[in-house]
Amino acid sequence: MTTFDKREEGFEKQFAVDEELKFKAQARRNRLLGLWVAGKLGLTGDAATAYAKEVVAADFEAGDRDVVHKVTKDLAAKGETITESELGAKMIELMAQAIAQVKAGT
Repeated sequence: MTTFDKREEGFEKQFAVDEELKFKAQARRNRLLGLWVAGKLGLTGDAATAYAKEVVAADFEAGDRDVVHKVTKDLAAKGETITESELGAKMIELMAQAIAQVKAGT
């Protein structure tokens, strides 16, 4: 194996690690978002955990757009309003928190 091949293999492995971290962080962010929204909806305990799982599952279907749509719709059904910019800011805040948690292994 040439030095170039070894270097290429190293980059491929790093890419795989980075993608796994990104996936875990997004799932963690969505769980945190689900718990946050559950609190706004008055859900606690198992109901809050179940709702957070629904939010995580929404991302597996079609990404962030579906997550935003789901939580916005659920909040509106309970008379709570949130702007896209407020929700986006919360998602950015929670992503930073999720990345820190994933890197810490918690």
